[in-house]
Amino acid sequence: MISIIPIESIGEVGRGHDLANTLATAVGEVGAVEGDVLVVTHKVVSKSEGAVVDLSDDPEEHLRLVESEAKSIIRRRGSLTITETRHGFICANAGVDRSNAQPGTAILLPYDPDRSARRLRDRVYHHLGLELPVIISDTFGRPWRRGLTDVAIGVAGIRPLMDLRGESDHMGRTLDVTEIAVVDEIAAAADLVMGKSSMVPAALVRGAPYHQGAGEATELIRPPNEDLFR
Repeated sequence: MISIIPIESIGEVGRGHDLANTLATAVGEVGAVEGDVLVVTHKVVSKSEGAVVDLSDDPEEHLRLVESEAKSIIRRRGSLTITETRHGFICANAGVDRSNAQPGTAILLPYDPDRSARRLRDRVYHHLGLELPVIISDTFGRPWRRGLTDVAIGVAGIRPLMDLRGESDHMGRTLDVTEIAVVDEIAAAADLVMGKSSMVPAALVRGAPYHQGAGEATELIRPPNEDLFR
């Protein structure tokens, strides 16, 4: 059985907020145990790290901010810009987001989400003595699919991919290409209790299969020579 436990006691987060201490206290209160995975929305991470900028309603100002945050522009359609970020993520508007931001501001992606995840994991361990893998999530669209889902943009203490290549399916056929993006699956599951309007910026996922170990969310990025959409 997989359980998803919302963490509802975080409150409003701003620049300099000790998010790790707040999360450690909160996960302790909900009874975190070894094997749980802590999923945190990037919004609270970005806010605590000061990745928030002033932004008016001027579309041209928004476009300039998107371009300044983008490593490259992949596609444009109307007001939508598909970009590659400095992290290597392909996403809308370089991750610049006004949802859950104070009026007149926008929230950017963390500078180094994997590093942010490692810091949170280390601090939670220091406070609680629990080895909790950490996933920092964001909401992305997907080629060929309508709707949005959360994915992992930062990880610590968990292998991002579950590689099943070389194993056999139940019919005895060898799996040649199957790699499971387990951290994306866990991030999407956590979003069922978080969401954009619920004011729940973190959750524990209990019972999900995963492998502990070092890894980075950038391992999930498909190399350009394998990317048929570019």
